[in-house]
Amino acid sequence: MSPALASMTGFARAEGISAGALWQWELRSVNGRGLDLKFRLPTGFDLLEPKLREVAARSLARGNVTATLAIKREEQQRLAVDSESLEQALALAVALAARIPGAPPPRAEALLALPGVMRPTPVAGAAAEAADDALPEAATAGFAAALAGLVAARRAEGGRLAATFASLLDDITALCRQAASEAADQPAAQRARMLESVQALLRDQPGLPEERIAQEVALLAARSDVREELDRLDAHIAAARALLAEGANIGRRFDFLIQEFNREVNTLCSKSASVALTATGLRLKAVVEQMREQAQNIE
Repeated sequence: MSPALASMTGFARAEGISAGALWQWELRSVNGRGLDLKFRLPTGFDLLEPKLREVAARSLARGNVTATLAIKREEQQRLAVDSESLEQALALAVALAARIPGAPPPRAEALLALPGVMRPTPVAGAAAEAADDALPEAATAGFAAALAGLVAARRAEGGRLAATFASLLDDITALCRQAASEAADQPAAQRARMLESVQALLRDQPGLPEERIAQEVALLAARSDVREELDRLDAHIAAARALLAEGANIGRRFDFLIQEFNREVNTLCSKSASVALTATGLRLKAVVEQMREQAQNIE
């Protein structure tokens, strides 16, 4: 099975939690002549960029891609006793118990529950170092997941593009058949015009050489014959369908092929000798232009 057609437009997000921090990747892709990767990384994660670029280049061929990594750290903390506050609370509790006959001595849990006795403090040491080592690895794995999502999104958009191109090519095929039908009577009409032109030349220049007359007739005949343009358009339609069936990395070739479509349609319009054929040629130009606009999205 041929690789699926891919667009250059897409979006993907991946997120997770590692070492007490929330990481989130957002990947956005739009049209581009080549592959242009822009990374927006938090301070301390810049060293990941070369590896991430290598990973992205294996999956993407074209497009302007912006990859943004956001890190939200949840500071790890633990409770610790504030010795000064505890001593003050204990002294007050003992003094109060001494003034109340029969009062029990202060209990430890009651003292620790007093405001200010227990305070949160950041975790330091080996646990924090381990967290700093684990987070870049998790972010790198998260980028791979986000990249897979972006590739899937671009292929899904490519599927919609393929359906659009198939419909536009059907329209071009139908218009080419219509043009062929309208051009079938064109030689007869042009022949009558040729005779009028020849007669006019003979009236203006009675001694005109027969070779000159033959040249004028041949020139007018060539201008009226659009069979060659229609044959080339049929060949271009077949080539376009073959490229769409091929699927992967056809953007540049498809863009060039559309230029050839335009060339033949323009020539057909310039050779038209009837209002009907000119109208059909203009409709062909409009459909080819729609196809050119859509082709800007192909990877």
